[in-house]
Amino acid sequence: MHTPVTIIGAGLGGLTLARVLHVHGIPATVYEAESSPAERAQGGMLDIHDYNGQLAVKAARLMDEFRDLILEGRQQMRILGRDGTVLFDKADDGTGGRPEVQRGDLRRILLESLPAGTVRWGHKVSDVRALGEGRHEVTFADGSTVGTNLLVGADGAWSKVRPLLSGAVPEYAGASFVETYLLDADTRHAASAKAVGGGSMGAPAAGRAIMAHRESGDTLHTYVLIDRPLDWFTAIDFTDPAAAAARVAREFDGWAPELTALITDGDTAPVLRPHYTLPFEHRWARVPGVTLVGDAAHLTAPNGEGANLAMLDAAELGEALTAHPGDAEAALTEYEQAMFPRSAEIAAQGEAFDKRLAAGNGENIAQILIEVFGEDGQR
Repeated sequence: MHTPVTIIGAGLGGLTLARVLHVHGIPATVYEAESSPAERAQGGMLDIHDYNGQLAVKAARLMDEFRDLILEGRQQMRILGRDGTVLFDKADDGTGGRPEVQRGDLRRILLESLPAGTVRWGHKVSDVRALGEGRHEVTFADGSTVGTNLLVGADGAWSKVRPLLSGAVPEYAGASFVETYLLDADTRHAASAKAVGGGSMGAPAAGRAIMAHRESGDTLHTYVLIDRPLDWFTAIDFTDPAAAAARVAREFDGWAPELTALITDGDTAPVLRPHYTLPFEHRWARVPGVTLVGDAAHLTAPNGEGANLAMLDAAELGEALTAHPGDAEAALTEYEQAMFPRSAEIAAQGEAFDKRLAAGNGENIAQILIEVFGEDGQR
């Protein structure tokens, strides 16, 4: 007999776990702080990789639905110089293993695949405590509680479940994104739209970069990367969108106007996204009745793998629980023994890539990216 599973967090990891468990007849309940699926925007595009994220989609038996979400042509990738010169342009010929989908659409098909009532919205966790013998109690902000024999933290960087297993706390990684969106780009922001092209674009320099994705519809999503202490960003008044965008754009003085316009001409207020990370070798001793998936377990600065790893974690945990009915501890041990080295390896690869870029000077960073991306268009 399978132990019912309590999942904290209705992101891609938590929902993938709930779906894989549902496919195998294992009861699960997901508790989510947001009041509804529409409470906030779900971020931009994700490239879902054939070696991890798509394996999770297959385990969830949602490949047909997933294929319907793919945005054709978005695997195109180009690298520009700061003067707007195209240095590298790899077309999307349909053979790449990392098709692009909107995060919100992927979350939607997962939600639609679950029985009604699986996700309990408006349940913000305020505390989690051990009750002994592998049981735990979760307390929510409204004072209600739930007890469980099997608890999974899929609750991201600032996980409330993690302290049951580890004293690790995320640390600022030394860089941040500032995000903006340009809407109706081909007509209202034609020069920037031409610069971005049909997929993703990066214009790198030492310690900073302007990156953008062409998303669904006619939308450009800009990610401005700047290596600065967190205090530098908090000194910017992001409640004044125009002034904040202008201040960020000053870090790119002299760059091509079609690139800086991706910052200054945003149709949405710029949003600060600091990067945090857990130790690369983050792991814990087995604690009965509880584990973590995704960023709660192995948070890193953005490296293109986060959502994919969260989904793969969830799928493998779901399949381990399926394979060990009546022995959740065997399942959790099997899952963690595979997850720890996998996440550490990805983190180490990301660190090596970042060190390679940091060792380059302002003139050859673009060339380093071209060499890395040239073979298959991806890091």
